[in-house]
Amino acid sequence: MARYTESVCRLCRRETMKLYLKGDRCYSDKCAVERRNYPPGQHGQSRGKLSDYGLQLREKQKIRRMYGLVEKQYKTYFKIADRQKGVTGTSFLILLERRLDNMVYRFGFANSRAQARQLVRHNHFLVNGRKVNIPSYLLRTGDKVTVVEGSRQIPCIIEAMEAMPRRGLPPWLELDKARFEGTFKTVPTREEMNLPVQEQLVVEFYSK
Repeated sequence: MARYTESVCRLCRRETMKLYLKGDRCYSDKCAVERRNYPPGQHGQSRGKLSDYGLQLREKQKIRRMYGLVEKQYKTYFKIADRQKGVTGTSFLILLERRLDNMVYRFGFANSRAQARQLVRHNHFLVNGRKVNIPSYLLRTGDKVTVVEGSRQIPCIIEAMEAMPRRGLPPWLELDKARFEGTFKTVPTREEMNLPVQEQLVVEFYSK
């Protein structure tokens, strides 16, 4: 499946906000958004006001890039959320948050979702004691994610866990650093997710 392989800093600049795609660099003064807070390209500084469709498109792209999904995957999650009871936008974000690669990032076992996806692919994690190497695996309440014992000395995992206090742990998760284990305690509310996005614009985009 094709994925974006160019500079991810351009994606943050295009959305004019930090999407935290680069790990430690996003927290330093080298962050591209801090240095050039305008879209990339020849006409980046002279872009006009966006239309309603443009606003919806940008919000859709922002969330998609944040979680590192291709359009087909992204739209599939939206269709699932649309069939569920409750607020479609909130259900959509919860589905994205339940992905294993996102959980690995949230627990602080990786510095970015892209790095988390690679680590999951390489069999470095257990879910409830069983190896799972599918980044899109959806966790359920009570599931435990553990770093494989032989992978606990990998430098990138150790570095990510040391940097974890800077990001903070979401209230719906629980982390046991000594055991390299995280628990998905409960499904988060929209307020707890604290994401700087307007998911209603995505709902409007796909409802046309």
